[in-house]
Amino acid sequence: MLSKFCARSTRSSLELYRRHMGDTHDSHEPGRCAAANHFGPRFAQCSLHPQVFDEERDALLMSGWSGLAVASAVPEPGDALPISFLGQPLLLLRDRAGAVRVFHNICRHRGMILVDAPRKIEGAIRCPYHSWCYSTEGRLVSTPHVGGPGQNTAEGIDKSDLGLVPVRSHVWMDVVWINLSGDAPAFEDAHADLRARWAEFDKPLYHGGADSRFQLTVNCNWKLAVENYCESYHLPWVHPDLNTYSRLEDHYHIEAPGQYSGQGTQVYRQIEGDTGQAFPDFENLTKKWDTAAEYITAYPNVLLGVHRDHVFAIVLVPEAPGRTVENIHLYYARPDTAPALRARTTALWKYVFKEDIFVVEGMQRGRHATGFDGGRFSPAMDGPTHLFHAWVADRMAAHRSQAHAAE
Repeated sequence: MLSKFCARSTRSSLELYRRHMGDTHDSHEPGRCAAANHFGPRFAQCSLHPQVFDEERDALLMSGWSGLAVASAVPEPGDALPISFLGQPLLLLRDRAGAVRVFHNICRHRGMILVDAPRKIEGAIRCPYHSWCYSTEGRLVSTPHVGGPGQNTAEGIDKSDLGLVPVRSHVWMDVVWINLSGDAPAFEDAHADLRARWAEFDKPLYHGGADSRFQLTVNCNWKLAVENYCESYHLPWVHPDLNTYSRLEDHYHIEAPGQYSGQGTQVYRQIEGDTGQAFPDFENLTKKWDTAAEYITAYPNVLLGVHRDHVFAIVLVPEAPGRTVENIHLYYARPDTAPALRARTTALWKYVFKEDIFVVEGMQRGRHATGFDGGRFSPAMDGPTHLFHAWVADRMAAHRSQAHAAE
């Protein structure tokens, strides 16, 4: 798949991206991946530069459907959670009717931050500056003294036009996906293929609670975390315990150009408690899932894993060119799972994900080397990672072409 995709689909976009990077390297050494041929050392060091980080924010993260958080973070009506994402102050909340919404966390009066800490909205969302108030559906409902003392209306202040600024959002697999640019295709269309692939898991997912969430901060560019997650090539050396029963040769590639990529295994062993108990399975799964599990990255920043008895979601939050926060959440088929078994599952995945830290941080440090020329891909083993590279190149090339055309 990799060699065919390299030859068929990437050359024009990669060359365009290379020209925009000012890179004239164009080696065609045998065995060298197309991405490395055309990107060269400047592209390899992109994970270091604040200017490129900011450009990728617009081209890769704000223009499509990015993961923001999980709906379980606001479980009850009125729950509100302020989130800073890509420098944008956002507000995740569950309205009175139970719908999850995302707004820009600013008052329409003077741009004041509305909610500065997680809390329950008992009445209205009140701006602490001049007390303008909004409903949990985003409607502006009160503008005290806006027309002068005792005058709560004023000419030119139309409450129907001054509600909170909404952010397009969609909840799938409990992840709250957002489109900050506002012009991406509908989520159902953008991820139709992945939703069809995992249709069997399109059912209630029950977050395990406080013992089923954790956060890791890694000193690397967010794209390196994606690259590492997409492939199983590193399994024998980075995850030796996991490799004892789910071996490298048990894995297969998952490749959907321009959408997602990752890996699957044909050998999944359920986690058991001290007395041999396991989690209940999700209902009505096909026989494939008796032994299989799959792990994909939904571009750009959501890492997902599905198993017969639990699911996890990892939302990557890019904070700087060399710093990424990973928010990890685990889900089960029923809300009444055993706490001890949940704790064991969380501990196992934390152990596995922490094993990856030295790898992604090592690659980040390695990007400082002027001798690193972009590397080589294995045509047999690096297909899913290369697809992510190609997606980045295509999106960046299109973004820069549009910018140049507008000049």
